[in-house]
Amino acid sequence: MKKAIIGKKLGMTQVFTQDGKVIPVTVVEAGPCTVVAKKTTEKDGYNAIVVAYGSAKEKNISKPVLGVYKKANIEPKKMIKELKIDGEFEIGAEIKADVFAEKEKVDVSGLTRGRGFSGVIRRWNQRRLRMSHGTGPVHREVGSLGASSGVARVFKGRHMPGRYGHERVTIQNLEIVKADADRNILLVKGCVPGPRGSVIEIKSAVKGGKN
Repeated sequence: MKKAIIGKKLGMTQVFTQDGKVIPVTVVEAGPCTVVAKKTTEKDGYNAIVVAYGSAKEKNISKPVLGVYKKANIEPKKMIKELKIDGEFEIGAEIKADVFAEKEKVDVSGLTRGRGFSGVIRRWNQRRLRMSHGTGPVHREVGSLGASSGVARVFKGRHMPGRYGHERVTIQNLEIVKADADRNILLVKGCVPGPRGSVIEIKSAVKGGKN
């Protein structure tokens, strides 16, 4: 059964099992997500639901999105997103953290932390040039980019300096350690993409959730 929810990464902590083992977990404020629209095969060619998450002022919402909220007769939310999940949901229904259960396998997607323009050492984990034998004065530059007159160009795909981070990354087969529906909190084993406060998407594992 396909499940999904939108949440906010709050940070990391650790929990202890009954036999004394320490489990590092990420605390996620999961939902509540309100259903604002439905996609059907007859009208749109596929089945999905459109959910809204977070709180926002009406003046900060664009008019097309604001029309979706007014049609669904709900308050404006911070973001809106389509989710392909199983089950029947009516407009106005809420999806909470209890959609997932403990020990269930999930895939978590989010935007990694943006690090701006970075060199090859930080971006691609390359080593610096030698500190002697006439290499200086720059020791953190790219180095050789290939042949000179034989090719006279840089091949596509070469590791170069550039923008690092702010990419959508998915970590698969993470485990739900605890689901607290009263506080809308999920504890996910391990780390998830993105800095604290970023919005992430949690969905059922696509690879079967093998241990």
